[in-house]
Amino acid sequence: MSNKQRYDDISDDEIRIIGDSKEPRNIKRLVILALVVVAVVAGVVALVVARPNTALTENNETEEQIPIYGEESEPVVEDVVDTEHFSRIKVAEGERAFTELRDTTINDVPLRLYIPHNAELSLHVGKMDREDEDVVYTAEAAFIRADNHAILGAFVLKGEPLAWGLSMRGYCASIDGEVTVGVADNSPLFEEAINSGGYFFRQYPLVDNGVFVANEPKNKSVRRAICERRGEIFMIESLTKESFHDFTQALVDLGVDNAVNLAGSEAYGWAIDRDGVKHEFGTPNFYTGRGKMPKNTNYLVWRVKDSGVEASVAE
Repeated sequence: MSNKQRYDDISDDEIRIIGDSKEPRNIKRLVILALVVVAVVAGVVALVVARPNTALTENNETEEQIPIYGEESEPVVEDVVDTEHFSRIKVAEGERAFTELRDTTINDVPLRLYIPHNAELSLHVGKMDREDEDVVYTAEAAFIRADNHAILGAFVLKGEPLAWGLSMRGYCASIDGEVTVGVADNSPLFEEAINSGGYFFRQYPLVDNGVFVANEPKNKSVRRAICERRGEIFMIESLTKESFHDFTQALVDLGVDNAVNLAGSEAYGWAIDRDGVKHEFGTPNFYTGRGKMPKNTNYLVWRVKDSGVEASVAE
């Protein structure tokens, strides 16, 4: 019988095994074996999918766990700062003012936090008295123009406006003991500071409601800023020379809500800790070799509350 004659009688809806009588049994065995293998593989896959991903490598001590840094990852933080509230130490209401110093590292940027306690913020224009025992923290605040040595940007000293201008959108205000750090083209706090005998100055914005703010200068320098995080005000300084970008990103990853720049580099300042120890930064004779210190050099000052010392413009 020819092959054509053997296959012509197979209809479209019929399956016929071609071969000798032993072939059907062998094929059945192969089909059963294949079904068993498929069932086993399906069971393993279902088990893997059902188990949490962490369980797969949780006890694998030989596999290096590499964190992925991105928008949804946590920043790399060493010497972790309390993420809920920076001021973990207990401070008595009547305790003398001081500055808490705390070091941390964010994304390989070493930082020092200066957290004032029982102190109030004001501004000062002119040379600081290095022997003033009421000052627990001070740092240069607004920039000085190179052409006429005037203060750059709006500036209010105890209700007296000394400068106007919106060259920089970042601002810091201290009015009736309440400190506000923010970013805005126009802030009603400028006029409020004038009307209430308060303080106001402008600087580069760094962080605006938790959002990174880019700035044009690309050089690296020791950076400083005044920051607000969950209602708490503190100052921060990079312990190495950093670009604006890296410094600002570190502030964002630290969880800062708002931040504006302070004069960095060798600009002079100091902090008094709880034990009364003075921690200086910058260079006291910063202007030596660069000419006389500009008359309008100004400082952000945290001092003992109700010390009776009036902010003034040095002659």
